Amino acid sequence: MPIEKITLAGLGVRFVVCCCRDIAICDILLDMAQKLDCVVCGSCVVDLLCRPVHLDQPIGAGVLHETDSVVLTGGGITLNAGVTMARLGMRVGLLSYVGNDAWAPIVQNLLKQEGIDDKLLSVHPTGKTSTTVVVIDQAGERSFFHCVGAPKLLDADALLEHLDVLAKAKMFLLGYYSLMPNLERQLPDVLKEIRAAGCKTALDTAGTGGGLQPLDRILPHLDIYVPSVSEAKNQTGIEDPRRMIDVYRDCGAPGLLGVKLGMDGVLLSPSVGEFIQIPITQPDGTVIDTTGAGDSFYAGLLTGLIQGLSVQDAGRLGSAAAACCVTAIGGATGGRNYAFTSRLAGLQ
Repeated sequence: MPIEKITLAGLGVRFVVCCCRDIAICDILLDMAQKLDCVVCGSCVVDLLCRPVHLDQPIGAGVLHETDSVVLTGGGITLNAGVTMARLGMRVGLLSYVGNDAWAPIVQNLLKQEGIDDKLLSVHPTGKTSTTVVVIDQAGERSFFHCVGAPKLLDADALLEHLDVLAKAKMFLLGYYSLMPNLERQLPDVLKEIRAAGCKTALDTAGTGGGLQPLDRILPHLDIYVPSVSEAKNQTGIEDPRRMIDVYRDCGAPGLLGVKLGMDGVLLSPSVGEFIQIPITQPDGTVIDTTGAGDSFYAGLLTGLIQGLSVQDAGRLGSAAAACCVTAIGGATGGRNYAFTSRLAGLQ
């Protein structure tokens, strides 16, 4: 029975060619081929990006702020990380809500363009599509005007009704902790079920990062958790990144932990007492917009781990994905294919 797995060189795109005449076997093979590498869940946003804006000037009543451009794109963990992973060659599905409004088709069209599976994207009957106005200064720093919208209404049932799909996925990435009030208290049980089904779990955070409760109950059910240093400081009350990680370990975190340190790179900890410093990767171009850099790092890190890279090399791929991100306006616009990103990371 001739079966061939084909990879398009430099693109990381994979598909299966089956010449078998047994339809039942072909269906099984197609089902295997369609299993997802990662399901990204949570914040799903339409972003309006304005650049450049002087962030030190007040908005003011009646004041006109002129910009060079206003760009419409996707944002939030599901689109920033999801698009980046798809461009890196991963098979990605998106689990979230949009509203019954004019913004929803923008999300759906973006998913189609990027080859992301939208079967788990639902229209919420009352919630609005999440939207953000992002104002960006000349150096790429940002300020946000955000409507959380329908993704805030995600709860345990919305995730567990798709447990059969999650059971076939290699990774489940959820974001953002501190912005999902309906779900956070239920996350320990939800993540426990997802892991028991054979899918690894990762969590991202945003905003202030929230507190250590209920994160302390969530951490034992996470395989990967890498917040920013400001988020980790808010959660732990500690300044030193290694001690932050120790706090997470004390809560029972079993897997890969880390802290994103901005221009100082990322500190990763695969196990108790083990620390790996990942330096930043110099972008192949001018820094235009830092929106989504942390999500892109996560996308590269998870892609590397799914591909079987060491933690250090996966971290370097994540750093390179973040470096690609900041060279274009928008959270995933600058994402590149696996060949380019791995070369930028020095992995080839």
